[in-house]
Amino acid sequence: MAFPATRPQIDYEDDVLLLDEEQELRTLVVYNDDVNTFDHVIQTLIDVCNHEPEQAEQCTLLIHYKGKCAVKNGTFEELEPRCSAIHDRGISADIV
Repeated sequence: MAFPATRPQIDYEDDVLLLDEEQELRTLVVYNDDVNTFDHVIQTLIDVCNHEPEQAEQCTLLIHYKGKCAVKNGTFEELEPRCSAIHDRGISADIV
């Protein structure tokens, strides 16, 4: 008597561990000072933060009248080089 060829049953784990790394969003804040001109701060925001001229001007007015302005949101890794570039231009900024 011939037995039919059978395949061994293999149980596979279908559970997959997904790494859902949640990165905390931070804010890049620029502060007012008595040294830098409006034009310098506006140009810096255009160059470093990719702001449109109107957006950069509005942020600069807020910096001047309110003492600070949140100019960009993102992860620390995204904001850190921008913050350094702003510092390099003599403007005070922090990531909060």
